[in-house]
Amino acid sequence: MAGMTHAPGRPTWADIGTSDVPAAVRFYTELFGWDYEDFGPDSGYGQFRKDGKQVAGIGAATDESRGTSWTVYLASPDVEQTARTVVEHGGQTIVAPMEIRDQGAMAVFADPSGAFFNVWQAGEHAGSELFNVPGSLGWADLFTPDVEAVKPFYNAVFGMRFEETNMGPEPYTLVSVGDEQIAGMFSPPGGEGMPAYWMPYFHVDDVDASMETAVRAGAKELMRSDYPDGRLGILSDPQGATFGILT
Repeated sequence: MAGMTHAPGRPTWADIGTSDVPAAVRFYTELFGWDYEDFGPDSGYGQFRKDGKQVAGIGAATDESRGTSWTVYLASPDVEQTARTVVEHGGQTIVAPMEIRDQGAMAVFADPSGAFFNVWQAGEHAGSELFNVPGSLGWADLFTPDVEAVKPFYNAVFGMRFEETNMGPEPYTLVSVGDEQIAGMFSPPGGEGMPAYWMPYFHVDDVDASMETAVRAGAKELMRSDYPDGRLGILSDPQGATFGILT
């Protein structure tokens, strides 16, 4: 994976900042069949692997306002340039671009609606080594009070393109980079004043069975439904982080 690059804007990694790392490790290893790799006390970070391939990261929650939460990383070939474009188009820099040894470079931003997202410029660590198979990152959604208001921002920063469709009764915006559909944007009915956030989805073999496993382990079911290409569910883990699963 070293040197591998992804199209700008593509979700390439997700990690969780949690109030209880050991409990979260137990929960996610059981749910997804992941193995846990601890990078040691000096790093304060670890990662999950599926079949030996890196698929997600984990560390202690550091932002009290966000609490326990998942973060989506969007690819960038140049995180410094991305930072300039973010600010030029109404976003905010939360954590300035920084090198992570030889692994790559990252920064944390907020879009004009306040949704946090991270950007990753690949070095030795290109992101997840699996996509769209059970136990790996498969999709991401931006929940935002006003989809139309943030489209110009994401188009300017990442070249994202948008297509309107329906996922059930409500309008839903498909997001593409290059020739690949990589994410969605959604304004929940009655969502005015709601917090905006990016949420990852992980593939599973069976959404209903995984939902039951998660609930038995202390998660809260938020929704489950069919969509045109399969089935999905949204959960809050035992420490309160929201994430999705899908087939």
